[in-house]
Amino acid sequence: MESGGGFYSDDELRLDPKWLIDPKLLYVGPRIGEGAHGKVYEGKYRNQTVAIKILHKGETAEEIAKREARFAREVAMLSRVQHKNLVKFIGTCKEPVMVIVTELLLGGTLRKYLLNMRPRCLDTHVAIGFALDIARAMECLHSHGIIHRDLKPENLLLNEDQKTVKLADFGLAREESLTEMMTAETGTYRWMAPELYSTVTLKQGEKKHYNHKVDAYSFAIVLWELLHNKLPFEGMSNLQAAYAAAFKNVRPSAENLPEELAEILTSCWQEDPNARPNFTQIIQMLLNYLCTILPPKAVIPSRIFTSENAVFAPESPGTSSLMAKCDNTGDTPRVQEEHKPNGFLCCFNQCF
Repeated sequence: MESGGGFYSDDELRLDPKWLIDPKLLYVGPRIGEGAHGKVYEGKYRNQTVAIKILHKGETAEEIAKREARFAREVAMLSRVQHKNLVKFIGTCKEPVMVIVTELLLGGTLRKYLLNMRPRCLDTHVAIGFALDIARAMECLHSHGIIHRDLKPENLLLNEDQKTVKLADFGLAREESLTEMMTAETGTYRWMAPELYSTVTLKQGEKKHYNHKVDAYSFAIVLWELLHNKLPFEGMSNLQAAYAAAFKNVRPSAENLPEELAEILTSCWQEDPNARPNFTQIIQMLLNYLCTILPPKAVIPSRIFTSENAVFAPESPGTSSLMAKCDNTGDTPRVQEEHKPNGFLCCFNQCF
């Protein structure tokens, strides 16, 4: 069976029983997000407020098989990693529909946070702190051999006090060892590394190999956005931005930035992936810069300088999907009035 560029046996598509949850214990509330592959609802599970991602099943047999494989792959990766900057995975069920349950973050997406600030920019210390959170999440993924492939502000979530960033949505993540079997075009053009979509020279049906350095490129574009609070490649459509980056080596301007920050950006978005730094190096560069802008006697939170990116046992894994803060405008599943425990709209089985 093939799914989005990878091949999976029946054994690989089976879910680990220890992560399966009883759908009867899920209660579904208002919709808080939606992506190409599913919708996300606020909900309850065992008296805990959670985010419930319900994946689209597909229409044709081929489409159903591909989406089931994608679902199984995402769950497998979620269950392998845990980190304070990855949204915590709680569990999953496959029937009556495919569901991924994670912690609910109430601070919204980084995209929404930045939009609400415009035209103001983030304080430099805050921007670098957010960048360190993101880099540490990526360092953790890469230490487990996982490439995210869709790093962008929509997939970065803030906790309730909006001081910590967590990485979410593993829908496009892949094992690095499988990249030779992947399709090149994936992710979101404006933040994607050029080698992911510059497929013009490929023969029909040929796959393109790339490595974890695609995430370093995307990180650079996100860092530029944190520093400027502007849309990268402003004035271009997504496709125009992709063409300019891939075939004209165009990048957002690194002028008018401190030399150290400009060096981080330009090294991370180099055309040659092998010339880009890894995330351990990126973290060190960010910390070195942070030291240069801190007051001489500043008290620095220990979380800034400590890394927790050892390879963890998968006892309490991390990451999530497209959760954003509920704005009370989303739709909700239609259910009868009598099923409203704890203020939520319906028991999962009764909704779906």
